[in-house]
Order: sequence, then structure tokens, then C-alpha cells
Amino acid sequence: MRQNFPGRLLATCLAVLTSLAAVSIAEAAGKTGSADVESAITQRLESAIPGLQVQQVAPSDIDGFYAVSTNNPDMIYSTADGQYFFVGDLYRVSDQGDLDNVTEKARAKTRAERIAKVDPADMITFSPKGKSKADIYVFTDIDCPYCRKLHKEVPRLNELGIAVHYLAYPRTGPNTPSFRKYVSVWCSDDPKEAMDNAKAGNAVPSKTCDNPVLEQYRLGGEVGVTGTPAIVLEDGRMVRGYVPSDQLAKGLGIL
Repeated sequence: MRQNFPGRLLATCLAVLTSLAAVSIAEAAGKTGSADVESAITQRLESAIPGLQVQQVAPSDIDGFYAVSTNNPDMIYSTADGQYFFVGDLYRVSDQGDLDNVTEKARAKTRAERIAKVDPADMITFSPKGKSKADIYVFTDIDCPYCRKLHKEVPRLNELGIAVHYLAYPRTGPNTPSFRKYVSVWCSDDPKEAMDNAKAGNAVPSKTCDNPVLEQYRLGGEVGVTGTPAIVLEDGRMVRGYVPSDQLAKGLGIL
């Protein structure tokens, strides 16, 4: 007659097996070089998801899973072989019971690094007199009402010592009137004056030239811009939507 397995002994065995499984995962990850892991994940995900481009693979806070940054703003968490993955934000519950968005912190770091690589000459910048106390990077649309409202406060932001660097994000996309307006502004003899006129609703002479508008539009999509204005702080954190100048300055620790 088969005997019943004692509950306490069963729990102990399960705990041991779980520990051994965790050790096996860790050992497997250790034996597999980071380059091998990145190659395996990249090959498997890019072949399975059309249009996906893996940009970075790094160990995550979950044993056995890697954080995969791509040309899509959503983070992917994948096993070392790329066979299993999930998409979304990873949260950590602190010892005090607070929720910490681990994914957004990583996303902000990557966002700051990507924007730092943009040539300052490709941005339309409104600088304060004297030394800047802070820099903000604003993905903007010429025709967006709240972008125009924010632009009216650029003089006040400059007065407070905040430099405003504009990046193109015509929400309607390429080959649309808003997109062509931004190209005309960027290609004008005086882009800042043209931006002032365009934001005021005035006509800007149509111009074209080699320009970074499409590249910046794509960058916006890759770093998580879904609407305008999208304000990116120096540490990569994103403020979505219009914020009054003084309130923004307080958030930056200036007021």
C-alpha cells in the first residue's frame, strides 16, 4: 500500500528543488558569455518579430532573465536563449512597501544616452542669458495647441535659467503638412525666428534641405514619445504634456 507523503517533508523537498533550479539557471547564465546571450536573444527575437531591432541586452533584476532594449519603447524581458519572454514594466516592492518602477529607471537612462548622441546643431535651442541652470529637451509639433502654449513660456524658462532644446516630433508623421512645416522651420535662415512665427500660427515660407526631422521623429518613437509636448529632463525622465514654466522650474529644483 502506497504511503502518503508527509506535508512538511514535501514542502522541504520542493524548497530544495527550487533552490537547485535557481542555481542551475545562474550557472547556465554564467557559463554562457554575455556576447553569446546577446547574439542568441537578438537572433531569436528579430527573426520572430518583424521590424524589431535589438539595441541592448543586459542582465535584469530577475534571475535568468535579460532586459532587452529595442527600437520599440516597451521593454522585453527574455530568457538567455530568447525562447521565452514577456513585455512590460517590471516593478519592485521595497522593504517599506513602496513600488519602484525598475523598467522606467532603465528606460530613462537609455533615453538620456540616446538624446546625448544627438548633435546640438540639429536642435533648435532657446538659451538663457549667462550660464544655464538646467537643460530640457522637448519633442514638439508645430501645430500642437499645448506645444504652442509651452512655447509662449520659453522666455520665462530662459529667464529662470532653463535652456530649451527642441527636437522634431510631428505627430501626423512623414509627408504631412505638420511634418513639412517643421522641415521649413529647420531649413529657414533663422530657425528660432521661424519657430516663433510657426508656433504663433503664422505662415512660414516653404523650404527644404538636408534635415534631421525624420531621424528625430523616429528617435521620439524609440524613446517612448506618444504625444506632444514630451519634455525630457537631463537624467532621461520624461514629463508628458504641458507644464507651466514655474511648476517645471520647481520640479527641477530651481524655484
